[in-house]
Amino acid sequence: MPRVYLYSPSGAVRDRAAFRRAVRRLQAAGYEVEIDPDALSRHQRFAGDDATRLAAIERAAASGADVALTTRGGYGLTRLLTRLPYDAIDSAAQRGMAWVGLSDFSAFSLAVLAQRGTVTWAGPALMEDWAHEPLDEITTACFDDLAQGVGEGSGWRLPSGDVRAHPALADGWRVENATLWGGNLSILTGLVGTPYLPEVEGGLLFLEDVGEHPYRVERMLTQLLLAGVLPCQRAILLGAFNRYTLTPHDRGFRLESVVAWLRTRLPGVPVLTGLPFGHVPTKVVLPVGRRVDLLVEGRDALLFWG
Repeated sequence: MPRVYLYSPSGAVRDRAAFRRAVRRLQAAGYEVEIDPDALSRHQRFAGDDATRLAAIERAAASGADVALTTRGGYGLTRLLTRLPYDAIDSAAQRGMAWVGLSDFSAFSLAVLAQRGTVTWAGPALMEDWAHEPLDEITTACFDDLAQGVGEGSGWRLPSGDVRAHPALADGWRVENATLWGGNLSILTGLVGTPYLPEVEGGLLFLEDVGEHPYRVERMLTQLLLAGVLPCQRAILLGAFNRYTLTPHDRGFRLESVVAWLRTRLPGVPVLTGLPFGHVPTKVVLPVGRRVDLLVEGRDALLFWG
């Protein structure tokens, strides 16, 4: 029976009834669940003050669990990066623990990759994915594969517009032994110029965000362009960008406009969309910092890391 350690390194859990419901669903799915003693703590908007949340991370690292799963994202990990227990986090990962999270967890993933080369996992979070009905079968199956140690890859169907934008994909295209990395666009962009953003060249960069209008998404992508992050990748993989509102003032400017613009700035780097990851019910689990292969055949995209 896989053991899951639940801890809260970022925002406070606001709905305790939903928290208990999510825990019961994990248990019903066959997981042994251990809850950190400060999982429901609160200080301002955070799940406890900085020292409390750092201690929770240290307990997660020492727990011996198969998976350390965040309760939720929000904000809070960036302010801990100078004090994270990097050696303990890496040692736990080396022993087989999968550190898993979403959204604000990207700061953790990117920092430990930059500082120690530690592989973590972008995936579900307790409150995002188990607290509400219905449970997504793909999300829970991917998480179960990871917890069981049998996950070897993932795939998705590209929109037809991707093949029109990159005609070479129709005949098959492959990237081998490239570092898969990325996460939440806002979090990643906020780490530019710091020692907590990995220096990855020739990688596969995946990005998602929530509640950010397309012009803000473009502004952040522009920063990554100007900082030299995007041009040195082998491909950019875009997940979900959702929960924003367009206005009449946009006059047709939308997310598709941003993607089309980005492709004009990266003529040698395919920009692929539709990756099932982000603040959406259906999400795959992705290894941050692991070497992977990407195979595209027509509209079928497959990532392999087994």
